[in-house]
Amino acid sequence: MSEKIKNRAKGAVMGAFIGDALALGPHWYYDLEKLREDYGEWVDDYTAPKKGRYHEGLNAGDISQSGYILKMLLGSIVENKGYDEKDFCRRMDNDLFSQIDGTPVSGPGNYTSQSIRDTYRNRVINNLQWGEFESHADTTEAIERTLGITAYYAGDLKKASKNVYSNTILTQSDELLASMTVAFNAVLWMLINGYPLDEKISGRLMEEVKNKTLPFHAVTGDGLAPPKKGVSEPSRLGRFASPDALLTPSFIVRAVEDPGISIEPAWKVSLVYGMPCAIYHILPSVYYLAARFKDDFELAVLHAVNSGGQNMARAMLTGALVGAQVGIDGIPGRFIEGLGEKDCLLKLTERLVG
Repeated sequence: MSEKIKNRAKGAVMGAFIGDALALGPHWYYDLEKLREDYGEWVDDYTAPKKGRYHEGLNAGDISQSGYILKMLLGSIVENKGYDEKDFCRRMDNDLFSQIDGTPVSGPGNYTSQSIRDTYRNRVINNLQWGEFESHADTTEAIERTLGITAYYAGDLKKASKNVYSNTILTQSDELLASMTVAFNAVLWMLINGYPLDEKISGRLMEEVKNKTLPFHAVTGDGLAPPKKGVSEPSRLGRFASPDALLTPSFIVRAVEDPGISIEPAWKVSLVYGMPCAIYHILPSVYYLAARFKDDFELAVLHAVNSGGQNMARAMLTGALVGAQVGIDGIPGRFIEGLGEKDCLLKLTERLVG
């Protein structure tokens, strides 16, 4: 792995941790007037949660449970020199489930997401084995940890995608969600490897489908041309019936670059695509901010933080995409210095890509 790729991979991982921690205080405000009342017109740094809010009791710069799980997965990858599913599941059982009780307000970060609560219930209460149960939570929770897999496998998109899918379905079984999770990680992989987030990115991803690297089914030809009459349908390469999740990023980039389309200020992207937690609300807004502020980590992540609703997922994933574009050297030092676990996270990230 070249030094430039390492720098971008570190930027992606640290960008995710920073986005997660920046949104800790103003997390899940659907009343934007209340958000401004509690934190002012513009949140520009780490803040502690207010009394009675999500994550109450944590300090400014702390990471949430999403960050904790990402850190746990990175530790597993580093110690095993690659993704080891059995080890990850063991860590979930021993290191996370021992700290939560299946209710929303519990465990690291003082809040547990729906898919993790479902998984806890199936493993601890119902005593089911990993792979024997389902969770239909439609959030970005799996992306928030699997981005670490993609950073590690920056040299092998096929292996990255295979392991991202395998890890995703441990806690979220919906196939459409899994396809969007793999697609996001494929975009992240492209950015880590130096490809720009431009109108051509979906075309590049479709080439990887054609090359049997990404597990998507497609019948169109080059440039999404219609299939020729009499030509048999290509064999299904994976579980995903449609490559549409790979096409979204290019359309979002076109919207960013179209002078006839304006979202001002940019944080209002959450009002356009939706403030809730579902993956189909979060990813378009993430792609938008990552394309609009591709060279400015601070503006990208702060617009995500100030957008309300599920701004933690929005900021975490935006931080990963823009961190991959600017590299860790392009992230303002104050954001790294302000992290409560700065030294631990930097060391872990260095070992991941080293």
